[in-house]
Amino acid sequence: MKIGELAGRSGLPPKTIRYYEDIGLVRPATRQENGYRAYGDRDVRVLRFLKRARGLGFGVADCRELLSLYEDRDRASADVKAVARRQVADIDRKIAELQGMRDSLTDLIDRCHGDDRPDCPILDDLAGLESGSGRA
Repeated sequence: MKIGELAGRSGLPPKTIRYYEDIGLVRPATRQENGYRAYGDRDVRVLRFLKRARGLGFGVADCRELLSLYEDRDRASADVKAVARRQVADIDRKIAELQGMRDSLTDLIDRCHGDDRPDCPILDDLAGLESGSGRA
């Protein structure tokens, strides 16, 4: 099948498929004499796998590792679990960072009068000024 059909069956755009090919995550089954790539059912499975993994936030390196484990019939499930645990730890770190940003913004919003006065703790904070010190 050509890349357009592969895109439809995998749910990924052709540009993403070409990127995955460029970085070695996917290899077309064959290349025709005219230079067109020919893909097979295995490529559909691999791309669906990658789409789901990326949807869960796994980076390219982790996807490469997971794909290698997926294709290794002698793999230990503990190895797969370790990759997944690392991803959960990364998600937890990102959640903590986002919560910190949210708390900071909420504090600034609470300190802003939101009226006709020009003083704004939100802008002062963004500018690195003490609240109420005025504009530069």
